[in-house]
Amino acid sequence: MPPRISPDQIPAAPDLSVEIALWDSEITHIAGIDEAGRGALAGPVAAAVVILPSDRTLIKKLSGVQDSKKMTPRMRTVWTIRLQKVATAWSVGLASQFEIDNLGILPATRLAAQRALGALPIQPHHLILDYLFLPDANQPQTSLIKGDQRSLSIAAASIFAKTTRDALLCELETRYPGYGFNIHKGYGTRAHIKALNKLGPSPAHRKTFQPVAE
Repeated sequence: MPPRISPDQIPAAPDLSVEIALWDSEITHIAGIDEAGRGALAGPVAAAVVILPSDRTLIKKLSGVQDSKKMTPRMRTVWTIRLQKVATAWSVGLASQFEIDNLGILPATRLAAQRALGALPIQPHHLILDYLFLPDANQPQTSLIKGDQRSLSIAAASIFAKTTRDALLCELETRYPGYGFNIHKGYGTRAHIKALNKLGPSPAHRKTFQPVAE
């Protein structure tokens, strides 16, 4: 059974509790990391890294930032633009559907996160992750259960990962029309399964995932 967290440990909105504790220890460049697309049947997995400035007033400036799954597409787009202006640094890494099939989803997710870290213009001093650990990263790490609901840095990363991946899935629909990738973003909705049964798997599908493998 996966670890659980008491509901009273989850704030009404992601905050800076973890970040402030690290800032107070003179750790400045703290990176929030989150992924999107881990459970999809098609397309890449995306991981984003966001370093926010060590500014306690961000909790007000970024009021409205939530776990990306709780936001509408329009809200995510608006906040992506705002976060690009506020963040000290950010980047997104991808692992393709072929790498997911070859490596497995967890190693591929870690690979996407490592690529995002490698693309940052500055390197962080500490990582905050949403229930993930990167064994190849050199930095100290804090892994939080439901981190995208607890840490503002992780929530910001979830928005970057989601908007980047959603845009890529819309592109996949133009390459492989008929599956509805632009609507369901590769997840196993009823419409997606119906299209999959009718058309068969596309090159964008993860061949090791059920029901694609069938």
